[in-house]
Amino acid sequence: MAKHGKKYRSIKAKAPAAPVSIEEALDFIKSNPAAKFDETIEVAMRLGSDPAKSDQAVRGTVSLPNGSGKNMRVIVFAAGAQAEVAKAAGAEAVGFEDLIEKVKSGWTEFDVAISTTDAMKEVRKLGRVLGPRGLMPNPKTGTVTDDVGPAVVAAKGGKVEFRMDRTGNLAVLCGKRSFETAKLAENIQAIIEAVRAEKPSSAKGQFIRSCTLSSTMGVGVKVVIKE
Repeated sequence: MAKHGKKYRSIKAKAPAAPVSIEEALDFIKSNPAAKFDETIEVAMRLGSDPAKSDQAVRGTVSLPNGSGKNMRVIVFAAGAQAEVAKAAGAEAVGFEDLIEKVKSGWTEFDVAISTTDAMKEVRKLGRVLGPRGLMPNPKTGTVTDDVGPAVVAAKGGKVEFRMDRTGNLAVLCGKRSFETAKLAENIQAIIEAVRAEKPSSAKGQFIRSCTLSSTMGVGVKVVIKE
């Protein structure tokens, strides 16, 4: 079991015992910094969806209205004109066979991978490298597309992906501690609505069973979510 430092324990002792509003949780996190750097704020949810059933998988994307505050490193698997468009849109790395070989060798210094439809025939071979890291391009998240320019711009501008894990939990970054409370709350509300929109038809009962906000090094604060 991980041992937390004195500062963490001090913050935890002051944290609300019962769920509070999103704004109250954010105000607590912002007024009790756990690190000297500008921490990332994350929203975590426990979902009422069975991860063992393929028809209850939850995955999607959401464009944060106030951005993520993170410099998203985007790569694009493309050739020809699409490759030029991707470069012009600001992708950090663009290529086809050469980029595939680089990733196959273990290079994963990027946050989002986008692929054209044609390139996916070869990119699928990177499943063992990209799959476990949640980086495999997917049509559902808009990362397999033949309109790569807007996809790159969206990824770098605040579009984030969410995906339920094997334990039925989901976590998404929603901004930086330095963001205004109102802007963070707006991002969080957008995430909640996007996750709700992905509720599987076969999932019964309350869908978002719990929701917690936390900073990179800080304690989790549970928030009230109205179903």
